[in-house]
Amino acid sequence: MDKKNYTLTDISVIKSVMSKNGVTFSKGLGQNFLVDPTVCPRMAEAVKTSGNGSKIGVLEIGAGVGVLTKELLERCDKTVCVELDKRLFPVLSETLAGYDNLTLINGDILIIDLQKLIDEHFGGMQIFVCANLPYYITSPVIMRLLEERLPFSKITVMVQKEAADRLCARVGTRESGAVTVAVNYYAKAKKLFDVPRTSFYPSPKVDSCVIELDLTDRADLGVKDEKLFFKTVRAAFGQRRKTVLNSLCSGMGIAKDKLSAALSNAEIPLTARAEELTMEQLIILSNEIYEI
Repeated sequence: MDKKNYTLTDISVIKSVMSKNGVTFSKGLGQNFLVDPTVCPRMAEAVKTSGNGSKIGVLEIGAGVGVLTKELLERCDKTVCVELDKRLFPVLSETLAGYDNLTLINGDILIIDLQKLIDEHFGGMQIFVCANLPYYITSPVIMRLLEERLPFSKITVMVQKEAADRLCARVGTRESGAVTVAVNYYAKAKKLFDVPRTSFYPSPKVDSCVIELDLTDRADLGVKDEKLFFKTVRAAFGQRRKTVLNSLCSGMGIAKDKLSAALSNAEIPLTARAEELTMEQLIILSNEIYEI
């Protein structure tokens, strides 16, 4: 089948194709379609240029009408897209007709067996994730992709700008939070470029940003108990206005005198708040709590 040259950033084309297939926008699924023709090529190119010479496989999360998918298909060896909205499949069959390096899967990225998907579709490839993530599932999706330690080289995603600020913040700054620590634990995060709200239809109320999480260098940070480390981090940031000491007391159920000793051994002031602690300090503190 020949490829169809749809201009998928033209809203009149999008409306026409969707109407033809009896599909309407779904605000409940966070569907906002990109109408800026420069964004998706830049995202796809960031994936392509990160390759190490091996064949490139891409996992896309949510296809919409295929605007990013098409750019990935043009640049990468294989794209597997997990799309939750089954109604979009006839649309995608039309807009992405003629591409033999695409696999569409109807499923929920938060529950689908990702290791099985990788084993079935990406044998021998260098694997990337690239997606325009719905705002309401940004953190759960990113955390799942990181925590399962799947063989992804990089994760390139568009997220709400506020989320990008938090995800890419330096641990130990006011912008940092528990998710910042988690991202820094598993990957190296950086912002690639901003995407204004006018780049979408319907236009959301916030701006966006494309970020990149590099998972190629996962050094051992010396954490004695990973589950305890993240429990400590969540408790420390659970009540940001309180000191770390008080937050940990209420969040972990450990006696204050023992926590005071752990903080002292970690050379952390008893008046410190979570946002003031570096990654190294959080790790040392967690390891001290491990000894309690």
